[in-house]
Amino acid sequence: MTRTRVPGWLAGILGGVALVVVWWIFSMTAFPPQEGTTFTPVPSPLAVFDWLFLQGNIAGAWNVFAPTLAAAGIGYVWGNGIALLLATVVLLFPRTETVITQIAVVSYCLPIVAVGGISIVVVGGAKSPGDPSATAIFLAALVCVFTTVVGSILGFTAADRSALDVVHVYGGGRWTQLRKVRLIAALPAILNALQIAVPTAFLGAVLGEYLGAITAGVGPTLIRLQGQLDSAGVWSVFLLCAVVALVAYGLVGLLIRLVTPWVAGKAV
Repeated sequence: MTRTRVPGWLAGILGGVALVVVWWIFSMTAFPPQEGTTFTPVPSPLAVFDWLFLQGNIAGAWNVFAPTLAAAGIGYVWGNGIALLLATVVLLFPRTETVITQIAVVSYCLPIVAVGGISIVVVGGAKSPGDPSATAIFLAALVCVFTTVVGSILGFTAADRSALDVVHVYGGGRWTQLRKVRLIAALPAILNALQIAVPTAFLGAVLGEYLGAITAGVGPTLIRLQGQLDSAGVWSVFLLCAVVALVAYGLVGLLIRLVTPWVAGKAV
């Protein structure tokens, strides 16, 4: 008996439709509008669709997301750059692994809300309206460090020992081993860590804006909509955040497949 396999794209569509149906039923049964009002903390998908498209709020989405995306992008580059540098130091000087790993773990375990409050005082918000927040950039960079450091170290140490020995026999040092063997072997792990860091950096930027000291971006928009008890608007922004993070994650995943085709078993 042959099983019929559902294509991945069809499974994704069916899963999305099922999620919307469950959301709709949940909003109508568990969180009906309060008596005498139309307010509900969990609006229906129709209410969100109305807010986004029928009321035309989707037209201003880019102005809302532009500062946040800029902050997330800058923080992503800085955070992952520092993480890759730390992983390279561990590879060249193995005795530093314990210290650098502890630094990465501490950066992951720090309460980000408390760090964000301190960073507002230290680095401040945006220099001018529409600019990315310095606090958002800092938090976006901070949350990227742990995953990229750990993923890069694991990738660097996954190199084939015989290949390393060949480089050593021909007079190559650690730096040559890094360039000729370890970097190629570690590339899939490093790129996977960088992919995971994409939505993480975006979340850090949103949180940095949400803490204040900025007038434009996703964070201030959420604060304004919550103050107006506009639940449909809040949920709409949340869903747009999820879409942005998912699209960015998917684009990096596509880049990984193009850069490392041998991982998927394709010919180089």
